[in-house]
Amino acid sequence: MALAMKPTVLCIALLATACQRASTLPESAGYGPTPTLPPPSRALIPTTVVAKAIGWPVGVVPTPAAGMQVTAFASGLSHPRFVYVLPNGDALVVEANAPHRPDDAKGLKGFFFKRFQKKAGGAAPSANQITLLRDADGDGVAELRTVFLRGLNAPFGVTVINDALYVANTDAVMRYRYRTGDQGISDSGTRILDLPAGSINHHWTKTIVASPDGTKLYVSIGSNSNAGENGMDQERDRAAIWEIDVESSAHRVFATGLRNAAGLAFEGESGSLWAAVNERDEIGNDLVPDYLTQIVRGAFYGWPYSYFGSHVDQRVSPSRPDLVAIARVPDYALGAHTASIGLVASASNSLPDAFRTGMFVGQHGSWNRKPRSGYRVVFVPFVNGKPKGEPRDVLTGFVNAHDRAMGRPVGLAIDRRGGLLVADDVGNTVWRVAGTAR
Repeated sequence: MALAMKPTVLCIALLATACQRASTLPESAGYGPTPTLPPPSRALIPTTVVAKAIGWPVGVVPTPAAGMQVTAFASGLSHPRFVYVLPNGDALVVEANAPHRPDDAKGLKGFFFKRFQKKAGGAAPSANQITLLRDADGDGVAELRTVFLRGLNAPFGVTVINDALYVANTDAVMRYRYRTGDQGISDSGTRILDLPAGSINHHWTKTIVASPDGTKLYVSIGSNSNAGENGMDQERDRAAIWEIDVESSAHRVFATGLRNAAGLAFEGESGSLWAAVNERDEIGNDLVPDYLTQIVRGAFYGWPYSYFGSHVDQRVSPSRPDLVAIARVPDYALGAHTASIGLVASASNSLPDAFRTGMFVGQHGSWNRKPRSGYRVVFVPFVNGKPKGEPRDVLTGFVNAHDRAMGRPVGLAIDRRGGLLVADDVGNTVWRVAGTAR
């Protein structure tokens, strides 16, 4: 039976590809505080344009913006997703991929999703570990590499407060004893808080950041579906950011209606929490733009009932006009389907002056847009603690002339010398971007 189905499945895939219509809007129309939001467009088979992952040929690197240079800080990693700089300047790289999720992506649609995910480089086994990288001589290349922590469960976010290292596994926040300069952790850790996971676990990555004063942790938990199609009973405590008290480990929901706030960072001037949020798919090439927004305590950001404020998603039933009425409009759109995941404040970076104040965003790249979007690192300038102006390219060239993805940028961090570290999970590399002069 399986063999008999293959021609049918192939025909469906070919038909879907042939019938896909390209966007009539430039990608830039989906950027800024007031993006263009055309009417939604639904199809039996959604637009699917996937750049096949091939990795980096020898001697080829991403393209930095003018006044910048890029080096391979470390290569030969295993699906690096998140990068964090320790107090002494060492970099931690989280190597992980999706956990076992037997009830996610089921049926014919799920069959295609898994095939496309594999094509995009997202089906590799999860290393479930954190690697330490040290560049003691400051040449932009890590000469020391060692496994820092093993035996994790689909980890993503990591942060340090004083003598404790916190890791956000897919199902729990773990705390480990840590001293500055440690090259490894043998501590078995303490499970301080369970996180929503389960057999669907659609958005499995859990991001974690510490407040500037070190008293609170913020954990982002993505939705269990694209737009509530698994039922809202499966979304309990998800599509939200939790706040955890460091001393007591007590938690509460900080903000809701965030489909997947994959990137979290504190803005330096105002000290406020910001997020890069992945919005929903399958209602057109230009809907819905991902966004960068300040996270306000108690605010609701629309998902799944609406997007960008009061734009109702007609797929969601029953509707919630009461929630739509209070949905907060995001501050800054980052382009439709760009998969904006990495986020870091500019801090004291070594890039040209035009990149001094704002946020860097790692855009993993689209699958639901024709032509494709994302696959780059951009900078959003800030003025008086708010985004203002056009986004600026920082690192591009992740897709070659034959539409093959040599890499896909994810997590970001600023290192001790002001370089921008970029985790590339398809290229299995951490890139370092620095200015050619200051």
